[in-house]
Amino acid sequence: MTQWPTTVDALVAAQHELAAADPEPWRPPAEPLIGGCFAAFPKGYAGPGAVGDPVWAGAAAYRRRRVCHATTSSAAGWSYRPGLLALRVGPVLDAVVRLMPQPPDVLLVDATGRDHPRRCGLAVQLGAMLDLPTVGVTHRLLLAGGEWPPDERGATSPVALAGDVVAYWLRTRQGRRPVAVHAGWRTDPDVAVRVVSACAKHRTPTPLREARRLARAARAGVL
Repeated sequence: MTQWPTTVDALVAAQHELAAADPEPWRPPAEPLIGGCFAAFPKGYAGPGAVGDPVWAGAAAYRRRRVCHATTSSAAGWSYRPGLLALRVGPVLDAVVRLMPQPPDVLLVDATGRDHPRRCGLAVQLGAMLDLPTVGVTHRLLLAGGEWPPDERGATSPVALAGDVVAYWLRTRQGRRPVAVHAGWRTDPDVAVRVVSACAKHRTPTPLREARRLARAARAGVL
């Protein structure tokens, strides 16, 4: 996939192709530069939205502290449909990550990976487009299932789809709901958990939390 699809048929075909791909697995270095990206819509946004909705995107990368960041804005290319998120926000997330002065070693995406009807959620697609390893981080599952882990920081439990482990629930804070950590492009569920655990000072891992803050600040016009 060299360009973002603009129709449902083209996106579905690209998802099948990427799901069948066998890229070289990525293994994190001792201190990876971990990035995150996030897309924000207008306050009060609800429902599937529409083509042309304004969208603001933020990205940030951390190695102990914030190393670099970027923001941008655009118009949504599609309304939201489950399994087709790339049509709505794929290009703007691609653009904001490319604006960062230094590309991260691995990118956290607010989207699923293999927990998807065609085993190719936006976390996988964005990684392939950017040629970056990716990890999905979500608060809910799309199709997969799995019981929550014990209420202890760092506890995990598997998330499976059709018998395959595609993600883990990870308890990043005691007393808070766990997050779902998804294998993405060139990552497996175990590597995904290692990456998120290394930068999860809050319930949402720091690079993704900061990307969300930046996107919302850009929306408010304070950046």
